[in-house]
Amino acid sequence: MKDMQAQLEKLRRDAAECALSRDLATDSKKRELLARLAEHLAVLASAVEQAIGERTGSEIAADLPPRP
Repeated sequence: MKDMQAQLEKLRRDAAECALSRDLATDSKKRELLARLAEHLAVLASAVEQAIGERTGSEIAADLPPRP
């Protein structure tokens, strides 16, 4: 379970980094790519969060930090 929580935290961090890079990018193609990547990572994080919830019997595991 801790492994899944670590992966969830990493996915959230990576999504946030992509979103920040998207906001700082000056090239429109890079912005689009980083926006898609940030969204994809956020979807993956949601899927991992849901899997954790299913394993613990709750929607969100109690010891997980709130989503940004």
